[in-house]
Amino acid sequence: MPDFGLLLFTSDPRIARRAVAGGAAGIVVDWEHLGKAARQLDHDTQINHDTPADLRRIRACTAAPVICRINGDHPGRGDEVEEAVEGGADELLLPMVRAPGEVERVLDQVAGRCRVGILVETVDAVERAAELARLPLSRVYVGLNDLHIQRGTPSIFTAVADGTVERVLRPFRVPFGFGGLTLPDRGTPIPSRLLMGEMVRLGCGFSFLRRSFHADVPDPATGIPRIHEGLAALRRRDPPAVARDHDGLVRAVRALAAPAVRLA
Repeated sequence: MPDFGLLLFTSDPRIARRAVAGGAAGIVVDWEHLGKAARQLDHDTQINHDTPADLRRIRACTAAPVICRINGDHPGRGDEVEEAVEGGADELLLPMVRAPGEVERVLDQVAGRCRVGILVETVDAVERAAELARLPLSRVYVGLNDLHIQRGTPSIFTAVADGTVERVLRPFRVPFGFGGLTLPDRGTPIPSRLLMGEMVRLGCGFSFLRRSFHADVPDPATGIPRIHEGLAALRRRDPPAVARDHDGLVRAVRALAAPAVRLA
């Protein structure tokens, strides 16, 4: 099994089985939707509406790890936690984390029945990364979309290019990741290969396969090995090549924010 985990978002058992056959490290069932449409209004983002029934179907179709992203902190989250655990989730992902206390409440509730990971995608969480890193988490993921919205940056990838992602991930001693991947020769507006190279440079342990991957890859069983092959090749780069790829990523991100030149 490759040491970089590719986690596929899907509620379709057939696709989940094909992904696992191709080397996916797990399947993510996505319950997060509360407040998301308003929060991401006018931004080109994906909002899923997976259900407890979807979780149970995915759990029944595979022995691979099943991860459930629940909603952010709200009065009914305790019930969501119980439903996810009872539905067979091996791990919960907590989005829009702002403070250690909200994570500690979930950790106390699950009491070892499943693992708990977090998404760092708020300014508060960025500022409190060192505190969050002291919690017994299974993984941490930097959510570029919401962080971009909160910070008002020119691009969702600004946090990668300006060093924010690297600073956030530094105190954590669990698998960490950011962004999402598709085939090495695809990806827009930033080529997937450049994102893969940066993930390797930072020592990331996983990433997500979501909308771009589903659009580019008819069969996960054949697409996922291509990503692993690309990652393996990038691990073999010498230091000058790593530096060149990093510089190329930074230039590509800055180009997204550059004003268009108007021709007379």
